[in-house]
This record gives sequence, structure tokens and C-alpha cells, in this order.
Amino acid sequence: MDLHLKNLFGRFQEQFGSGPGLGPGSGVCIMKVEGISSNIVQSIFRASASLYRSEPWKRLRPGHLFGVRVGKDSDWSGKRQPFQCVHFIGGDGGDIAFYIYRSMSYALKMTDDSWEMARVPNVEVLRVTYELESLLFPSNKRMVKSLSLEVSGTDRFPVIDVARCTTSGELQFRSPTLEELRLVFAVMKALSLVHPLLEEEMQVRGLPRMVTFSPFIETVDVQWPPEMFKGHDFVAVTVSHPPGQSYDQKSKKAVLAHEDEALDLVSGMTNLRVGNNGEDAGLSRCTMCEKAVHRGECVCCSHCRATIYCGSDCEKRHWREMHRSVCSLYEAMMSREEEHKLKIFSFSCYAENPCEWLGSFGIHKKGMWRRQCSCYSHQPFGLLHCFSSDAQSELWGGLEEGDYPQDLPIQSLNNGRSPGLNLMSDWSDYYDLRCLPRSSPVADILCYPLTLYHILTSVSTHSKNLLLKGKEVTVHYLGPERELDWIKAFAEINHLLNGLGTVQIIMIGPEVPSDLSGTIATTSTTNSRVKVSFVKGLYQEEVTYLSSPDIIVALNCDLDGYSSWAGAVETMNNMGIPGFFTDKTEEACGNAKSVLRNAGLNISHPVAPNPFRSPVRTCAKSSNLPCYSNGFILGVNT
Repeated sequence: MDLHLKNLFGRFQEQFGSGPGLGPGSGVCIMKVEGISSNIVQSIFRASASLYRSEPWKRLRPGHLFGVRVGKDSDWSGKRQPFQCVHFIGGDGGDIAFYIYRSMSYALKMTDDSWEMARVPNVEVLRVTYELESLLFPSNKRMVKSLSLEVSGTDRFPVIDVARCTTSGELQFRSPTLEELRLVFAVMKALSLVHPLLEEEMQVRGLPRMVTFSPFIETVDVQWPPEMFKGHDFVAVTVSHPPGQSYDQKSKKAVLAHEDEALDLVSGMTNLRVGNNGEDAGLSRCTMCEKAVHRGECVCCSHCRATIYCGSDCEKRHWREMHRSVCSLYEAMMSREEEHKLKIFSFSCYAENPCEWLGSFGIHKKGMWRRQCSCYSHQPFGLLHCFSSDAQSELWGGLEEGDYPQDLPIQSLNNGRSPGLNLMSDWSDYYDLRCLPRSSPVADILCYPLTLYHILTSVSTHSKNLLLKGKEVTVHYLGPERELDWIKAFAEINHLLNGLGTVQIIMIGPEVPSDLSGTIATTSTTNSRVKVSFVKGLYQEEVTYLSSPDIIVALNCDLDGYSSWAGAVETMNNMGIPGFFTDKTEEACGNAKSVLRNAGLNISHPVAPNPFRSPVRTCAKSSNLPCYSNGFILGVNT
């Protein structure tokens, strides 16, 4: 009887389909794809499970089309990305899947009917269908079991194939290529991050479960797993709705529908306390009126938990005037709170009160740590008492030897490492290389030189190639402040270069003291290959007197916070030199993107978490957003 029902159901599916879409997966086993490896398959199934957990089918229907651009056209074998338009199948029942088309026109031809898809001859569709484990073909079942592949939900696994309809209406299937599987991986990773950011605009009349969304475009960085590397470990993926939506067209208008419901929501927002156990650890600033208020007395939006207010009046006013249009975006940023924590360290990584945090290590008001709280804010940058070259312990605030990096060549290079540049992916690599305990807090200061080194050797291909050839890289380092008192910490770049190439850092900014301007410092006492010079003034006014840069950087830049950046950004646009910026929050980087785009610059390295950010979370003045020194990075002209 069971076999009879199975055959009957199979004939029913063949004749009528199984809901919107082209029916169940064909049974293609991707382990048979040329060039595939078990590691690639495992990475694809992990990405698939991540997308499934984000539940896009709750809101998205076949009529919601997305444009997806992965990297550059030159990254693909045909000098063009093979499939570019995505939609989700199964939100109203039937097979759970998403389809990728070669163009938006093909997608529109195939989705004329909102329930049963049209079969257009000679149109190829790259499909990812989430099949129940019990319905998988034997070859796929064996693959799932032998590789211990991650399940999507409780009992589904992705079946990936390419379908094509013949002129007679029959479907033909083929296995995806390895390149197409790389595309699927990047698309799944990006969509799982961005589709929750879509803002509902209105319901379509007559279709109670069909909503429209405000025009949307967002770019995220997707990290390739090691087995998928092709020259770069990250790829920029831009997702737009509808396809073809550009940043210039992106709507900034607040959604005004359902005003009464929104006001009810605002009035019901609770007074969520900000702070640690009610301690008064400093002042915050109201997002709306900028009034200073003790952190223990703040309220914040109960939906996103990000924005801080002095009281409910400012909360409601800000909701009406602006916040409702970005609340979901802030909620998405807050949802990544756990992801941004660097959990390898054994010390407390939350510094609501910097003085207390420093005091817990016995380094408050000592050495270079004096710049990590406000106790020495009266002292101009670059003019703290300098230490003698042999006072390393004093420089690091009296930390025990072994808890800070010595100003000596790295001795562990033969431990599985070849001579040349030390290439590192994160703090774990660095701490292992330097044999530092995870209880050492030095990453909080070293996030400046290590971020610069990361940019020079991992993010910027141009500067990395120069160093690998043993040449000099000239860095224009804009807007230095506390770094002016941490020049000795930049000795780490010298040791990590391991005798290959040289780096000339020119620090330019209004905070450079007059006594320091025009001088040159060596960072290390041992064959320094890193030299730092200082120039006081605005970049746009001083750049003509400087040697040409290979790269421009600005760390913790706050581009949107100072009007003087406008001239510097315009100068960078005219020069066409690769430039990289870091800031403490995703919000600040979003504002930086606007500043750069308004100056005519294209964001070629999208906003991404910086693996060498400080592990210590601090408190932003007007929000609860994850806030880390050099927390996020973006780039132009790369």
C-alpha cells in the first residue's frame, strides 16, 4: 500500500507539480562535481543551514525578486557572473527552495503566475531545494551520512541542480559546476544576513500574505572558506530589491503607514536600563536632544535596544521623525552582538568604566595605557612622558614580562612557519606567534598597529605585493591622536615584516604637536624597517609637500563627525589611491559610506568586522550598538 501511494504521489507531482516551482530536486549529487572536495560540500551545507535558520520563506514569495552581485565580473570564468537574480519558492506551501536566474528578464518570464511557475523553453535555473531527508536519493543520503553534513532545520538537506525546460515542456537537469557552487555559497551567506533588513511597505490588495518592501540595497563581505579561496579570502556581495536598485535610488523616506499602531508601540516601550548592575559609570547623550544623562537613568528603544534617550518624550519624537525608518537596521546590528565578541581572551572584555577596567590589571595611569581613559585628556596627544628604549615593562604599564611583546625579532619562525611576511588571520594567530597568554590585555593598544599591518598584508593586494618583493610601502596615516603616544607599539609591524620590505608611515593631522611635526621616529631598537614621520596640519593642505603614498589609512576616523574630513576625502578622490577606514560601530561606518559616496568615491571594500579590532567593548555615547576600537573596516579605490 505504501509503495502504491508513493507511485501515485510521484505521478501527481509529475503532472501537477508540488506548489510554486519546478518540483522537487532532481537527485543530483554534488560530490560528483569535477574539482569538488568534502570540505567544500561541508561549507555549502553549513551556509545552507544558516540561510534556512533565517526563515526567509516567512515573508518572501516568488514575486519578490533580488539582484545579487558577487565580486567583479572579472572574477568569473566567462567574465560575467553566470546567475544574477534570486527569488524564494515555497512560502505559500510546496517545495522549499530558492532559484537563481541568469537575468531578471528570465526570472520575470518564469514567475508570471504567483503560484505555479511557467516553464519557459531553454531558460536555465540554478536551484537549491530543501528536501526532506526521507525523500533524498540514495547517493545524497550516503553523502550526508559519510560527511556528517549539517542539517537545515530538523530534517532537510539542500539539493543543488541546474534545471532547463525543453521546447516540449519537459525538464532536463544537470549538475552544477564548481564555479556555480561557489556562487551559491556566497549568495546563501549574503542573503541570510540581509533579507531580515527588508522593511515592509504595504500589503498587496487581494493577497493577504503578499507584501511589498521598500527599495533596498546592501553590500556585505562574505568570507570564503579556505578551500574556496581564489586570490582573496573575502568577496563583496551586493543584494538589491528590486534587481537593478542602486545606492543613489535608495529610498530614505520613513515608512508612514499604520501610524496609530506605531504610536502604540512607542508608548509601550519600556525603560530599559543601560549600564552594569545600575552603576553610574559615566554619561550618555540622548539621541534626540543630545542632553547628557547618566547611563543608569537612560531609556532605549525596546524593539532594537540600540538608541538611547533621556526620556519617553524624546523617544516618541525620535520615532516619529526618524527612528522608525532605521529601527530594523539597528535591530539587525544588535543581533550581531554575540558575533562581534572575541571570545579567545580570558579577561573581561567589557569596559563600561575604562578607569576601573584598567585598574583591574594594575595599569591605570601607567605607561601607554594613560591614553585609554580620560585621566590624561588635558595632556596634548604626542606629549606624554616618553620612556627610554630599554623600559619596555614601564612602557606597558608594569605588566609582567611575557604579558607583552618584546622589542626583539620573533623567535618562533621555525615552528612550522616559513621565512618572510608573517600572515595572520586574527588575534589567535598573533598571540600564538608572540607566545602571549590569552590573559594579556595588550590587544587593546595593539589593535592600531595590527590593523595597519592587516591592511598592508591581507586587505590591500597592492601593498602586499610591494612588501613581498622587498620594496617600500608609503602610508599616509590621517588624523592620528592617541597613536602619537604609542609609536613604540608600532615596532610590532617591524618584527612581523620579518626582514621583508619596509614601511614609511607619515602621520598627518591637526592633533600632531608642533614640537613633533617635521621629525622622524624609528619604532624599534633592532634594525627597524618601519619609520614614522609627523606632519601637523590638514591633509588637503599638506599633501602636495609629501612623498606620494601607496595607501591611505584613517583609523577610528569618525568621517561624519568632523567637517575637516570633507577636504581630505575630496583630495583622496582626486588622487585615486587605495584608502581604508575603520570606525567603532557599524552605524559610524554606514555614515562614513555616505560621506565617501557623496564625494564621488565607490566603496570597493564593503564594511566588515576587523579581525584585529580591540577585544574590549566600550560604550558609545548615544547608543548600545557593539562598539570596539577599530571595530569595522571599509575601503575605496582598492
